[in-house]
Amino acid sequence: MKPLFALFGAAALSLAATGPALAETLRLAGNFPVEHSSSLAMERFADAVAEKTGGALAIQTFPAMQLGGAKENVDQVRSGVVFGTWIGSAYLSRTVPELEAVSLPFAYPDRETAFRVIDGKAGQMLEDKLAERGFVALGWMELGSRNVTNDVRPIASVEDFEGLKIRLQPNETHLATFRAIGANPVSMGISEVYSALQQGVLDGQENPFSIIASRNFNEVQGHLSDSGHFFDYIALVANKRKFERLPEDQQQAVRDAAAEAIAWQRDTAAAEDTASREALVKAGMTFTPLSDETRAALRARSQPVIGALKERIGDELIDLVLAEAAAK
Repeated sequence: MKPLFALFGAAALSLAATGPALAETLRLAGNFPVEHSSSLAMERFADAVAEKTGGALAIQTFPAMQLGGAKENVDQVRSGVVFGTWIGSAYLSRTVPELEAVSLPFAYPDRETAFRVIDGKAGQMLEDKLAERGFVALGWMELGSRNVTNDVRPIASVEDFEGLKIRLQPNETHLATFRAIGANPVSMGISEVYSALQQGVLDGQENPFSIIASRNFNEVQGHLSDSGHFFDYIALVANKRKFERLPEDQQQAVRDAAAEAIAWQRDTAAAEDTASREALVKAGMTFTPLSDETRAALRARSQPVIGALKERIGDELIDLVLAEAAAK
């Protein structure tokens, strides 16, 4: 007769062999604050993936630059060190310059137009370009309309931009636009911006209202505008090789969970935008809305930027974006 402990050990091994397999954990890196709607959406994404795969897949999120800054996150996904990232599309434009086509100056009158463009043929073309460079696009969240702040003067005219040192993302179309309207743009990582503003290295910066509020830029900036010069997306992308290694049912579960989380984020971001602007004014910033005349003058000054971009990436995608944005 076998000892009792041997029987128990055999039973335990049998249970282990027939029990559920350990979940595969996929890491997702981001540089948005924990409380930002995109980070909250990724928590919902993680919960939905676990539910839809019966626990076979686990998504572990790392917001607030826990795994490095935006550039590092893009490199980590491209190399496969992490599964995916949710990131401002400008940080992907160095790898996929065609993304600049959906970030043209003063192209979208409202968020509905911006999403009609990215959810249509133009967005599909960009997803194909991302795939060529090793990414799977799982969807597009709202970063929002970008607005200028500064600590020098209110911005009410084109001339008020003259000479201001404004921080921008590393997107050549963005930088060229601000040169065209007379400002002095500076490309800088988001983690450095607060201290640069505080020390006077920069006069101002531009971001959606929600980012201005969550980064506490109101503490070092006095003037707020609604310039809305670009509309920016947050891309949710994954490493193509890692994604395609997943079984087809798990790939579909990831896509479905992403779609649900993105829909929630878009709705939430719209409300967050309005609330953030009100909070910034309440915190002491002086809000100066731009007139239609000033906005038209800025649009006219920035038109040569579109021609220069066509020379770099071709006409087709840019013309498509402009046509879809103008469609009623």
